[in-house]
Amino acid sequence: MLTINVICIGKVKEWAGKRNGFMKITVICVGKVKEKFFRDAIDEYSKRLSKYCKLNILELPDEKIPDKTNLNIENEIKTKECNNIINHIKKDSYIVCLDLKGKELSSEEFSKNIENISMQSSQITFIIGGSLGLTEKLLGLSNQKICFSKMTFPHQLIRVFLLEQIFRAFKISNGETYHR
Repeated sequence: MLTINVICIGKVKEWAGKRNGFMKITVICVGKVKEKFFRDAIDEYSKRLSKYCKLNILELPDEKIPDKTNLNIENEIKTKECNNIINHIKKDSYIVCLDLKGKELSSEEFSKNIENISMQSSQITFIIGGSLGLTEKLLGLSNQKICFSKMTFPHQLIRVFLLEQIFRAFKISNGETYHR
């Protein structure tokens, strides 16, 4: 399991996480990022986010999917992965699952969403499931479900998208310029 921790004090004082010194954002994802270019992008956005929050990325192991599978095997794999995710969610965290059936938001709406969440909680956990998705049990535990696109992307790329959008959200909330 790879853990990246970055701690700093952000600028927006009215956010609940900021009142306590920093906003804590955890990204729980299934599977390792193997490609260097994805790791480089994740490292870059993690570094950029260090100005605004404490970021913790938890990479949990994915279950191997056999070549010959059926619905029962797939559900068993998905259940194992999701139970592992559930075991790593902090109790007081606001849970946001990335799911194809989730709500699509503009960058401005996503920024406002994070601001609103931070009024209730200083800890946000974003969850990116494995290639088989998330169980109804885990989706039921979430406070919110969001979707970046109805298109299918590699999960490693979604990690980059998520970190970029979190970074963009902080820039928007702080009134800072950022490439549009």
